[in-house]
Amino acid sequence: MIFRRRRITLTSDRLLLRAPVHKDFVDWTKLRTQNRDFLEPWDPVWAKDHLTRKNFTNRVYWSQRAIASGTALPLFVFLKDSDTLVGAVTLDNIRRGPMQMGTLGYWMAEDHTRQGIMRESIALVRDYAFETLGLSRIEAACLPENQASRGLLESSGFKYEGVAQSYLQIKGRWRTHVLYASLRHDRRGRADTD
Repeated sequence: MIFRRRRITLTSDRLLLRAPVHKDFVDWTKLRTQNRDFLEPWDPVWAKDHLTRKNFTNRVYWSQRAIASGTALPLFVFLKDSDTLVGAVTLDNIRRGPMQMGTLGYWMAEDHTRQGIMRESIALVRDYAFETLGLSRIEAACLPENQASRGLLESSGFKYEGVAQSYLQIKGRWRTHVLYASLRHDRRGRADTD
């Protein structure tokens, strides 16, 4: 199967979101290495080759195929004025047919948190998903104790929907996650999260 390269760039006044390319390897590896202790409590276990060039090359090719086939939208987050990589946001598991939905995931370097960068990134991806891709629903999940991520999702217009038992392996064990969703045409009131 031949995939046509599609270049998707989402921008705001201060951010540029685009798919990873080979030249991002050094910046990505440096950022992930510097933030390992900050990210690992919330991430699946990193593979032994997680930070290698080969793994990154595979990531770039997967991103190209996923965008071309419409199954995912993996984007790196850059500060526009300095072209500094600060994190990533991915709309993954895009399902068509009667579902028209995808799953949101994200990470951010610790020294760029609490500046509204990820909230702005999520808004760009959400708008693209609803307006351009025609999705109806975006789901996101996080660990119940991850108050920063829960607050981010809630301030981004996602509503709490419940709990998924044994949802994802974190640090090698199955962990329960809380589920949130954003709907294109959301008529729900504020969901109680207590």
